[in-house]
Amino acid sequence: MTAKSVSRRDFVRVGAAIGGGLLVSVYAAGCKPSGDGAATAASGPFEPNAFIRIDPDGTVTIVSKHLEMGEGNYTGLATLVAEELDADWSKIKVIGAPADAKKYANLLFGMQGTGGSSAIANSWEQHRAAGAVARAMLVAAAAKQWGVAETELTTEPGVVVHAKSNRRAEYGSLVGAAAKLTPPENAPLKDPKDFRYIGKENVTPRTDAPAKSNGTAEFTQDVKLPGLLTAVVAHAPVFGATVKSFDAAKAKTMPGVKDVVQIPTGVAVLADNFWAAKRGRDALVVEWDTSKATTMGSAEVAADLRALAAKPGVEIRKAGDAEKALAGAAKTVEATYEFPYLAHASMEPLNCVVQLNKDGAEFWYGCQFQTFDQVAAAAVFGMKPEQIKINMLYSGGSFGRRANGKSDYVVEAAEIAKAIQGKAPVKLVWTREDDTGAGYFRPAFLHHIKAGLDQDGKPLGWVHRIAGQSVMAGSPMAPPDGKDSSSFEGAVDHPFAPGDFYVDLHTPEYGITVQWWRSVGSTHTAFALEMFVDELAHAAGKDPVEFRRSLLGKEPRWLGVVNLAAEKAGWGTPLPGGRARGFAVHKSFGSFLAEVAEVSLEGGKPKVHRVVCAVDCGIVVNPDIVRSQMEGSIAYGLGAALYGKIDIDKGKVVSANFDKYRVLRMREMPAVEVYLVPSTEKPTGVGEPGTPPIGPAVANAMFALTGKRVRKAPLAV
Repeated sequence: MTAKSVSRRDFVRVGAAIGGGLLVSVYAAGCKPSGDGAATAASGPFEPNAFIRIDPDGTVTIVSKHLEMGEGNYTGLATLVAEELDADWSKIKVIGAPADAKKYANLLFGMQGTGGSSAIANSWEQHRAAGAVARAMLVAAAAKQWGVAETELTTEPGVVVHAKSNRRAEYGSLVGAAAKLTPPENAPLKDPKDFRYIGKENVTPRTDAPAKSNGTAEFTQDVKLPGLLTAVVAHAPVFGATVKSFDAAKAKTMPGVKDVVQIPTGVAVLADNFWAAKRGRDALVVEWDTSKATTMGSAEVAADLRALAAKPGVEIRKAGDAEKALAGAAKTVEATYEFPYLAHASMEPLNCVVQLNKDGAEFWYGCQFQTFDQVAAAAVFGMKPEQIKINMLYSGGSFGRRANGKSDYVVEAAEIAKAIQGKAPVKLVWTREDDTGAGYFRPAFLHHIKAGLDQDGKPLGWVHRIAGQSVMAGSPMAPPDGKDSSSFEGAVDHPFAPGDFYVDLHTPEYGITVQWWRSVGSTHTAFALEMFVDELAHAAGKDPVEFRRSLLGKEPRWLGVVNLAAEKAGWGTPLPGGRARGFAVHKSFGSFLAEVAEVSLEGGKPKVHRVVCAVDCGIVVNPDIVRSQMEGSIAYGLGAALYGKIDIDKGKVVSANFDKYRVLRMREMPAVEVYLVPSTEKPTGVGEPGTPPIGPAVANAMFALTGKRVRKAPLAV
């Protein structure tokens, strides 16, 4: 690969329909100067673009447009900038960007936000180019000072070097001179063979690790403002209920309680601290209007999905004539797979701090979708989005929950601040029960698949019916035709489908709030598909891995992860008695994943001992973070596959805490081995793709052990 030049005048125009519509222009290189010609005033720090600030002491501050939720975004984005800047990693620090889509839009979304495993993928060239421009300006400043040609200069981490005269200048000493320069039109990017950070082991330790280790990292709960009141909300006990009346007399007698106000989502109690607010809420007497509430529960939803799957849905994809092909099959295989509602179960429950004043409002929280939240909060206050200032803090997980299409908890905080007319800053805190019980779950889904096999055991004719709620419906991202691609992603473009192929979809509405969950549609499509492919392999009398290989001859990247995972797991070699292996492969967010689960049964329940994961995610920016994300997403997906299930009875969540909503325990964590496929392709997602294959890999291992298929999740319940 040769060095590449990126002009700062090259830009990507991206649009997003938000409210009345938003159209922003973003410089692809991230190199638009922050001032009028000069980068900054010579007396201050050097700010060549929106992503970099270099101080006279040599500190390099990277402004991250993506939320750090624990997945390593801050480190990954800093690596891209530092690589092209030739920065000294020991002098790197990262801060969260303000809400400003004109500067910090996600180039894949057309708005500012973190999700879809897109942080590195959409920043790959933008952030590298930003670093390259800054480096070029520092080199130009040194060349001017020394009276030499720029071509005679090189850089080392944090230093410009003139080898001929043995002169060296640290970046910090050049910021004043560099700040007077105009950013160059073109900034060459490094040839990958010259990378010193990207793809290297143990050279870019996580930027957030020290602060999270010594307690100085700032999360929402750490925010303290003069006069701050903590708010806890009494939410409706069933979906769709509203406040009919309430009596706050006893609540107001609780020590520390300062106010009680009604808001659209319930009744908020404000107090000096969380415990006082919680006790005040416990003392509230609320009468709920349930006339428009849902009466559906988990059992009724499951029954309705089964009924829907018995009839045709909305056509999603049709190729050839699947029914005709099935009629001529030597053998047919048919199966139904069922998946329950799932909670996000982040370590940090939802929270948000807001301060309202006459000119605008300021927020502090782990903000995942800045543009959505700005628009939604502005609507509450009757303001313009630009009057909403958002300070992006660390978040203790999210898995999609903080990227709510309706900005639910942010709007709730805004409503409370509005109700008290901004007389005090408000810290909204949801308890674990609030967080789990108030909804916005991964929807329950059902898949019915029927396919045929010819005389040689190859698929012919494939009919796939999917039924489940839309996570996009009602959000600014809702598709106009109602065909929510997140309901069927991964099910319409996999390489195992024959030429005669049909997929349709039912999208019911039950009044139970839902949204995206880590790996979105692939959470259930991969689960169903990879169990079904295993069933086809068994029906064809073929080894599961060999069966997949036979269908992947023209798919080198799919085949690459299949072969690597099988090899490293020792597929086909003997295991200790009572153990078996299961296999699954899936592509999501541009990345290819294969996983092998080694499983035994204890008391009839699966115990996972070892997971081998092969991943092809293009160029690996930080190998350790990719491995960590695979390990974490496997743990997350394994807990959901074994135990995850939100139980709802007549519209009420009855599994609102970890005593009834099981997650994976530390003692249950298997040994995980992660192997990275070398690649020269652009980076693709790593935050989510490790989750989809683990469930079907375990289910397929269970079949290998027992000869019986478990087609309903969770597998251990």
